[in-house]
Amino acid sequence: MFHVEKMKADDFPFAVQLANTMNWNMTEDDFKFMMNLEPQGCFVQFNGNQRIGIATTISFEKAGWFGNFILKEDARGKGAGTFLLKHAIDYLKTKKAETIGLYAYPQLVKFYQRFGFEPDIDFSVLKGKATSPATHKPLREAEKSDIPEIIDLDGKCIGANRKKLLEQILLNKRNFCFVSTENNKITGYVTAKVYDEMAEVGPLICHANRQEAAALLLKNILNRLNGLDVFMYVPKKEKPLLAMLGEMGFKEDFRVVRMFLGPAVSKKCIYAAESLERG
Repeated sequence: MFHVEKMKADDFPFAVQLANTMNWNMTEDDFKFMMNLEPQGCFVQFNGNQRIGIATTISFEKAGWFGNFILKEDARGKGAGTFLLKHAIDYLKTKKAETIGLYAYPQLVKFYQRFGFEPDIDFSVLKGKATSPATHKPLREAEKSDIPEIIDLDGKCIGANRKKLLEQILLNKRNFCFVSTENNKITGYVTAKVYDEMAEVGPLICHANRQEAAALLLKNILNRLNGLDVFMYVPKKEKPLLAMLGEMGFKEDFRVVRMFLGPAVSKKCIYAAESLERG
């Protein structure tokens, strides 16, 4: 008999082991981070008393995001995935989410379409070594006093309030954030979450049709990360950015499809994802 429980700290080893069967390179700290952000929205699925799957979600007021979702291989194809996905969707709807997003491997698009999710755009998951660009205009690093303006810009661009996520990233002294400005107003920003020997770049938010500003933000953050292995998640439609990153040695590791249950978000800006788990 399937049932779902809220994830607890003693579930972390199982979650890490299961997630990394997909080469996601996750640690217990990743699940602690998700639990801090959405303590009621991280789940473990059971068949009887045996753990068989995990799912994580995060709510941003009108928008929700469905993140880690994986079952043990011998539990697949028996209705367990449907059971867990519906549980996660129901949770986000109780949080008043009017739209729910996720990133799907291409082979799973039809599975999610069965539940009303529709494809939006394709993203490249890029991997490379951060290097210092030969020439770039230096931008300033964000200060604590910039956080409200960054959150406001982010919300206007994607139509969701990601304050609880962005504050956690921006207040962590290990991380970096650069901003672009016009007339003393912030018009774009990029962050990097730094781990031991690697970093994730994102989110990147920039006003629409400002490809040069977006490229400059990326050059500044990659210069700051010089020498680290870097992952980032860039829409396939952002061809100038992808071309620039390709020249810097970044290569596509794999591709995902962004899907939404409800109206699509992040339509009015240049956007690179914060992560595959949180949009």
